[in-house]
Amino acid sequence: MNFSTDIKPISYLKSRPAELLLQINETHRPIVITQNGEPKAVLQDAESYENMRNALGLLKLIAQSEEQIRRGELVSQEQVFADLDKLLAQP
Repeated sequence: MNFSTDIKPISYLKSRPAELLLQINETHRPIVITQNGEPKAVLQDAESYENMRNALGLLKLIAQSEEQIRRGELVSQEQVFADLDKLLAQP
């Protein structure tokens, strides 16, 4: 994050929205929007947002898997492939 260009007051957002959209889509860096000197929102390009959501989804799956391992809820590789073979054989 570049503090001189990536933090803008809400008045800047109101007066130059197209410029901000161009900046975030070119740099792929989010912009922090402030109101009365306090951070209130983050403006981010759609591609970066989607990538972040996908990464969070994967991290959630990893955390759930680690918890299942801790609880001893394991299935052997052979069983997984046998179950898949059964599913694929169904019409």
